[in-house]
Amino acid sequence: MHPPLTHSTTNISISPELFEKLYLTPKVPHAASYEKRFANATPLGFLGFVISVYSFSLVMMGWGGASGLPAIAGVFFFVGPVLLILSVIFLWIQGQFFSMMVCGLFSVFWLSFGMLQLPTLGLAASYASPTTTATTAAAIAAEGAASKQFNAVVALYLLVWGFAIFTFFIFTLRINLVLVGIFSLTTIGSFVLSGAYWKLSIGNYPAAQTLQKTGGAIFFVVATLGWYMLFVMMAMEMRLTVNLPVGDLSHIWGKTDVELADLEAGKRD
Repeated sequence: MHPPLTHSTTNISISPELFEKLYLTPKVPHAASYEKRFANATPLGFLGFVISVYSFSLVMMGWGGASGLPAIAGVFFFVGPVLLILSVIFLWIQGQFFSMMVCGLFSVFWLSFGMLQLPTLGLAASYASPTTTATTAAAIAAEGAASKQFNAVVALYLLVWGFAIFTFFIFTLRINLVLVGIFSLTTIGSFVLSGAYWKLSIGNYPAAQTLQKTGGAIFFVVATLGWYMLFVMMAMEMRLTVNLPVGDLSHIWGKTDVELADLEAGKRD
């Protein structure tokens, strides 16, 4: 049962549960004060995340015959990261720690992964054999992209990201079930795509394709959950008369709107 809203002379202070639903971060004293002064920047970052993940997942699944990510490199540089980095700045100002960390995490992921999709950088070409018989830049890049070394490196890269996202998943257990689903599936999806690149590194192309499509399907579910969470936040901000469930988990834990000094002294309820 949610605690009653607290009225003041000039405004209404929202409950910790509602704060976490809107900002996807525990309510703490300094963040709660900024909530009355600035617009909520969390949905902006979620918008960049959802568009990026949807685009990525659809290509990974090969919908409509789609193949290859260079055509959507703009999403990796000018959609996801731009909105996410703006959110990082605004959320830092507002003192919303977890949302800021999440947006920062995914902004650098899309930027770094996007660099792998730019043929002009020649990253894959550097992995081509020194004795290659290929004569064109495109052929050299294709040979490098198929090499064991290149694919093993990308597999390790995605493996590390899987563990990083798993760390964030642990803290989503403090917030709501939708966010738990997003981060748990993103962790699994990262490991599955890492497996796809491992299979590519040993030349097992059928298994790699299966894992790629599986990873794409997982990220499609992630994007759908993200869209749902985005809609929930925007509906609340736009004062729509709907109250969609997100599986609030904050009531399981103790209060967060306490000062750190009180927390250290054991005064948390």
